Parts: sequence; C-alpha cells; structure tokens
Amino acid sequence: MFKKVLVLAPHTDDGEFGCGGFMAKLLKQKAQVHYAAFSSAEKSLPKGADPGTLKKELQAALDSLGLKKQHRTIYDYPVRDFPQYRQAILDDLIKLKRKINPDLVLMPCFNDTHQDHLTIAQEGFRAFKDRTILGYEIPWNNKTFETQSFVLLEPKHLEAKIRALKCYKSQLGRFYANPEFIRALATTRGTQIGARYAEAFEVIRWVIQ
Repeated sequence: MFKKVLVLAPHTDDGEFGCGGFMAKLLKQKAQVHYAAFSSAEKSLPKGADPGTLKKELQAALDSLGLKKQHRTIYDYPVRDFPQYRQAILDDLIKLKRKINPDLVLMPCFNDTHQDHLTIAQEGFRAFKDRTILGYEIPWNNKTFETQSFVLLEPKHLEAKIRALKCYKSQLGRFYANPEFIRALATTRGTQIGARYAEAFEVIRWVIQ
C-alpha cells in the first residue's frame, strides 16, 4: 500500500518502540523506509558514557532491521528542549518532505506527554498535513491512546523489533525496555482484532489517492 515511508523519532529509539514491527514488515515488503531521529539524547546517558553511544546504537538497530544507510538522518537537537526549536525543526521537516516525498508518515501521537515527542507531532502535522499520518504508541508517555488502526505482525516482524531494541544496550535498564513488555503489548493489540500480534496507531490524517 505504501511505497515511501518516513518514521519521525524524537529520540534515537522512539521509532523502534513505536513502530519497529511495522518498519520490519514494510522493509520485507520492499517499501522504501526512511528514519529521522531528532536527538541522540546525550544528556540522558549515564555519567561517563561516550556521547556518541546512542547514535552508534541507533545505527546498529537500523542495520538489524535492514534499513539502508542512505535513508537515515540524525539531528542534534538537545533532549527535552525541542519546544525552543520549533521553527528549526519545522524547517528540517519541510526539507525532509521535499527530499523524500513520503506517502506515509509515522510519528508520535498528540497525546504524548513528553515535550519533545509532542513538538515532533505538532510540527510533523504542519509539515505533512497533506499526507497519510499515523501516530504510534509510546504507552509510558501517552495520556490516552485511540486504537484506530492496526498493523498485523507476524512473529518474524515482532522478533525483528525486539532484536533492534536490544541494540540499545545503554537503555536496557529502563523498566519498559524488555522483550516481555514488547511481546505483551503486541499480544494485547493483536487480541483486539483477533490476531496473534499487532501494533496499534492513531489515525492523524488519512489521504486516499
């Protein structure tokens, strides 16, 4: 259905958490998938860690999914300060639109309480309001989440998502960064539609060509 897809990740691992299974499925279907991360979240790393840790982990995660290197973009906006850089972020989003011309954009939803995620959602809508946009689920940040769209996942898609997330070794101590949670959420979303596994999305805009 979709030939060119752009994943907007506020921070380096958000795209894999929110839509890693869908990314794996799209890549298997030979769709052209692009990934833009807006911060490598250096301030969130443990004290003494290499500042480039999350950039390296992102590259390893995207390698594991099979996403082409030329389809990756990493910006250096300071974590937790995105609202101060709205116009610059919007300018970068418009440049991405001109360069990639995606027919589907995956990004955080509008009910994400993290200020960086919300900024990407708001400015992402401004930049791509004439395209189909789905908002992905980040349960620990979502105040509410409308399960309006589902992507069926095969076990291989879910396992690809889990493998990608395991590449973020610096983040494995977070309470939600474990395979049990990822599988449980995929099982829950699958159960809602009578399937084994799925990822859920909010429909922000749906454009029928």
